[in-house]
Amino acid sequence: MEKLVACVQKKPDALCRLICFPWAGSGTSQLAQWGRLFNDSVEVFCIRLPGRETRLEEPFAKDMTSVVNEITSVLLKELKEKPFAFFGHSFGTYMSFAVALHLKKKYRLEPVHLFMSAAHSPNSAAYLAVKSIVLPDGHNDLLAIMEILGGNFELPLDKDLWRDTALTFKEDAKLFQTCSFEKAEMNIPFSCDITYFCGSDDKIYDAKGWRELTSGDTSFYELPGDHLYLLRPSNESFLIKHMTRSIENGL
Repeated sequence: MEKLVACVQKKPDALCRLICFPWAGSGTSQLAQWGRLFNDSVEVFCIRLPGRETRLEEPFAKDMTSVVNEITSVLLKELKEKPFAFFGHSFGTYMSFAVALHLKKKYRLEPVHLFMSAAHSPNSAAYLAVKSIVLPDGHNDLLAIMEILGGNFELPLDKDLWRDTALTFKEDAKLFQTCSFEKAEMNIPFSCDITYFCGSDDKIYDAKGWRELTSGDTSFYELPGDHLYLLRPSNESFLIKHMTRSIENGL
């Protein structure tokens, strides 16, 4: 559990868990800290993939199916124990959606709310187009791929940090391309509400398709900033207040 999940503040009496799925090239350092910012009704888990942080010595995951299976097997007891919600940003959106589909199909478990951020809906032509991009071998070309897959954001200036980020990002991009959302699966809609967030200065994402993936309500919010708009303190505050209210209303 500690290997896969970062939880900086345990809340055994929380009413709900928010499972966070980070963006490509990153770890748990940002989203795990949300655990200190939510009130006592929400406990935050942040997913840590192999090849980073305390899992640095492990090989990167090769396909999304193995990632989904690991997350599900490790967290199944907790997911059955009390209500849960998902938050995914960019690449993390697709990872969270793949896990949600698997839980729905195999265990009839469903989040009380899906919070998706800065990503094409998985039933859109734009999503399929990004999936088919040929990934380059060189670091210089990787910059272009990061802009396509990751949107508009400032890259680290430190050379070592840039190299590590680029390597992790490329492995996550390969992982993203193994995502496969079958049409039959997509025909089983969720019943929970879906909220979609994005940054005003980021590239345009095709997010309309989220409406077709649930019988619940779907809402859309654009916040000031680039691809990593969620790191701005004012936006972070908005997200946490909005997600708290949405989770509590969904219980």
